[in-house]
Amino acid sequence: MLTDLRKPAAGAQFRPGLLGLFINPFYLARRALWNEISSLAKQVHSEDARVIDIGCGRKPYRSIFKTDSYIGLEIDSEFARARGHADAFYDGKRFPFPDQYFDVALCNQVLEHVFNPLEFLAEIRRVLKPGGKLLLTVPFVWDEHEQPYDFARYSSFGLSHLLQESGFRVLVYRKTLNDASVLAQLFNAYLFKCTRTRAAAVNLLLTAFLMAPVSIVGFLLGKLLPANNDLFLDSVVLTEKI
Repeated sequence: MLTDLRKPAAGAQFRPGLLGLFINPFYLARRALWNEISSLAKQVHSEDARVIDIGCGRKPYRSIFKTDSYIGLEIDSEFARARGHADAFYDGKRFPFPDQYFDVALCNQVLEHVFNPLEFLAEIRRVLKPGGKLLLTVPFVWDEHEQPYDFARYSSFGLSHLLQESGFRVLVYRKTLNDASVLAQLFNAYLFKCTRTRAAAVNLLLTAFLMAPVSIVGFLLGKLLPANNDLFLDSVVLTEKI
């Protein structure tokens, strides 16, 4: 029974539907990211496109890109190799691919963990074909995570400038949870860190009975109250190599 639930539960971590509401403390954040990435991917996707997922993790967005050429890249480490999801590894400086090799690059919630963003973006630009697209997401309002490798937060102005300086034209810039729902998600992030235990069953109960109601209230308030583009959770940006 538990084995049967593992696969949908894992999927609900990044594509949270109704089940995700009750098992995912980051329901609002992940739901918004999935929707925005799915929407923008349609603008750059083709079946013969070569796609690189930089900092791919478990490749949670693989199903969005209907192509046979999808390569997950991770920084080389024992942990990344042991997970078995990445197709290629790099040394933190140079990607193991030739110039102008990919049509599309996806970089999801990675840039804040990069201490040398200009060099990192230059490497992404190098492996993209002329006119190639970079779909980038990065948090704006969020707690420190994956410590001690959490180095930056970018305002929309700072991120746009950084991308333009790195040879990318910003085509679309979207902000997720730019309404009252951001407060609910931040409160759930606070609850998650303050209440988390070593017992998975206890954590699941806390999510279902403590955090899910907060997500529901946040979702409703986000619909009822005015938006505020100055306070938002994540930036989702579609750019083009120039």
